[in-house]
Order: sequence, then structure tokens, then C-alpha cells
Amino acid sequence: MRRILSFALLLIAICSAAVAFSHSSPPASSSSVPPEALLAGSSRKPPVNGWTVVHLSGTPGQIGYQHGYLLAPEIADLQKVFLLELTHDNGKDWNFFREEAKNVMWPHIEREYRDEMQGIADGVNARGVKLDVWDIVVMNAAEEWSYYVGQYDKDHKIASPSTVTAPDHCSAFVATGKYTRDGKVVIAHNNWTGYMDGSRWTVVFDTKPTDGYRFVMDGLPGVIHSGDDFGINAAGIVITETTITGFSGYDFNGIPEFVRARKAMQYSASIDDVAKIFKDGNNGGYANDWLIADTKKNEIASLELGLKNVTLERKKDGYFVGSNFPINAKLAAEETNFDLKNPGLSGNARHKRWEQLMQENKGKIDVAAAQKFLADHIDSVTGKSEPSERTLCGHVELSPRGMGTWQPAFGTAGSVQNKVTDATMASKLTFTAAAGHACGHDFVAAQHLAAHPELAWQKPQLRDMKAYPWTEIAAE
Repeated sequence: MRRILSFALLLIAICSAAVAFSHSSPPASSSSVPPEALLAGSSRKPPVNGWTVVHLSGTPGQIGYQHGYLLAPEIADLQKVFLLELTHDNGKDWNFFREEAKNVMWPHIEREYRDEMQGIADGVNARGVKLDVWDIVVMNAAEEWSYYVGQYDKDHKIASPSTVTAPDHCSAFVATGKYTRDGKVVIAHNNWTGYMDGSRWTVVFDTKPTDGYRFVMDGLPGVIHSGDDFGINAAGIVITETTITGFSGYDFNGIPEFVRARKAMQYSASIDDVAKIFKDGNNGGYANDWLIADTKKNEIASLELGLKNVTLERKKDGYFVGSNFPINAKLAAEETNFDLKNPGLSGNARHKRWEQLMQENKGKIDVAAAQKFLADHIDSVTGKSEPSERTLCGHVELSPRGMGTWQPAFGTAGSVQNKVTDATMASKLTFTAAAGHACGHDFVAAQHLAAHPELAWQKPQLRDMKAYPWTEIAAE
């Protein structure tokens, strides 16, 4: 009897170990499949006006392998940027992020996206780049690590660096009905981030997965979601967002934001689909006001996604604007340190300017108008044309108030690229994009570093960011 009991206990131990191993172990490598088969249906176009279009298709493992193989040099380069940024800003070493990615995030990532990220690792390794799947997960979670670390430090009673915060990310709007020239959807977004990673945010993914809808989105090399975010899928759904400034809170048992963002882009056929995917397993990471357009129904929505407070508003006539201000006063009070009454804050100043532009251009908004909005340099506080952290075309480095007005970690920061589409273009999986500042201003790294020796830590990875003209990008 004791022998039977001992054997049963041994079986239980083995099964438990197997379950634990499956939670933290990567899926099987695709390296045993011939590269020719894995690369079938993929291609990489030469850069056009700063943008590199990559076509991916197939199973999750195939898509991942193609991604990693075709963009291996760029993925290796971006990993060095994130290594510098994440360790500097969060006060943790790279191994910390690898371990948290493996032990905390990985168990909440569904198999499809595990396979895709393993495929990316296999693809870069086939090109001689020595990164593994945990490095790839760390890179994919880049936008939510500050939320993660903020909560981790709080739970462990660690004093976080001042750079562990949710900064102002992006300016965006979506409009339809009486506000647009043809009465149909127009949607636009520019990405605000540090110029180190922002100058690399120039990949467009045209992806045809075996499951879900075909989609096009801007993105970073090695990352399975857009990250900033802007994308269109074949069901007529367009998704973008702006970050909620000063947000804090993170649920370690939730689904990583990058997984939900990718899934929403790939599987949504309605505004309700988008909202459901984002809310299911919401971990609070990269808390945003998501602007959504259903171009087939000519309906738009704002999904303000906090951790405790979530609000969905929709319209068939009107607009939503985003510039990192909290909409829901309860969310602002409970989950942020943002001062809604301070007109000089970047989010509030840009919000006011968006409202001015929407009213001044009612009935006239189209793609050309949206492009001009994203290049706007009017400071709504002073009424002057004065590029800074308070203008829709963001130039933190030019602010007369100093670079600390945005976030200490990103003194070299602002809008780094721009996208616009309308209902007609979206039906063809097409949008227009401008890499760099939409206003045409080039950023020269050497000049900036010479003027700001305190940013010498950025020198290894900071590079020039040229402003390119607007370019039409289409799925093929």
C-alpha cells in the first residue's frame, strides 16, 4: 500500500513539474523546418521615405520566423536601445526584465502569440543574432514596463526612480458625420516617444494570418503589436490610442497589454469586439484612451481603459480627441496624478488645441486637413506658433520651459512619426504616413547632445531623425 501511495505521489509531482515547466518554457523551436518553407509568402520592400514595409503570412510560427529573419539587423539594433532605455529608466538590469517576462507574463500569453515570438527568436538566430524568446518578450512589453516596475517597487517597498512614470504619449483624433468633408470616418495619430526608439519606429507590417483578419499596422522590429498604436484590419476596423498621463496600477495576473492590443487588431470585426478583447484580462499596463473606428458602420468610439475605471463612448456623428488627458474624472482622481485644472500641462494644452481645430474645421476634415493638424505648432496657452511639449507636433527638446516638462528620462523626445487614413483608404488597407516630425523639422543628434551634456548616456543609441514627406502605404 505504501509503495502504491509513493508511486501516486511521484506521478503527482511529475505532473505538477510538467505543468510548471509548460508555463515558463518556450514552445518548440521551428528551426527543424526548412527556412524556404517558413519564408514562403513573405517579403521585405526597400525603404521608401523612411518606411520599410514587411509582408508576413501563415501560421503564428511562420509569421514570427519571417518577422525575425527579415528584420534581424533591426531587431538586434532595437534590443540595444531597449537595453539602454529600460535599465536607465527603471533602475533594473536586463536580467530582471527577462525573469519577469518568463515567470510573470509568459503564463498569461496564449499559445498563438507564444509561437509567434518563439518564431521571431528562431528567425533572428537563423541570421546570426543571439537573442532568445525571453529577450523578445521583454521587447514586446517595452511600453508597459514602467507600469509593471512602478507596482513592483511599491509592493516591495522600493523607492522608484523619478523616471518610472507613465509619460505623455501621442496626439490623435477620430471624426465622422458632420465634422468630416464626406461624412465618413477620418482618423489620425502621431507617436510621441524618446527619439532613440522613435527613430526606429518606421516599420509597416502587412500581415495575413491563418486565423483572424489581415491587417496593416505601423510598428517596431521584433514587436508583434503596433506599440504606439495605429492599424487597420480587413473587417474595416481602425484602432489607435493616446496614453493616460501619470497613470499607476498593474495587475500581475492579467494579460499583457501587448497581447490584447495585437489580438484586438487581428480578431475584431466591431467596436464591441475591440472593447471586449481589451477588457478581458486587463492588467492596467500601458493604460490608454483607445480611439476606434468601424468604417463599415461609420461609427467611432473612445474606450478609456484604466485598471479600475473603464468607459466606452460611441458616436455616429462627432469626434473624439486624444492627447494624454484623462477623460473620466473618477479615473483621473483614483488612478493618476494628473491635474485636470492645470492648463499648462502638455495633455491639457493639446486637448484645448484639438477642440479648437475640430470646431474651426467642422465639415472640412479630410486626410489633407488631418496631416496639417499633426504638424500644428500652436501653443493653446500662449496662442503663439511655438513648438514644444504643448503642441500637437511635439518637440520636447525645443520647449522654452526646459525638457523636464515632459519626462526626465526622455529629454530627447516628441512626435516621431505620423499616420492618417479615412474610410475609403481603410477599405483598401491603405494609409498615409510621415516618418519624423510632420512639420518637416529634422532632429540632429550631435547638436542636441552638445547642448545637453546631461544626456550623454543616450549617445550610444541616439541618432538623427530626418523628417520625410507624407507617403501612401498600402497592403499588396
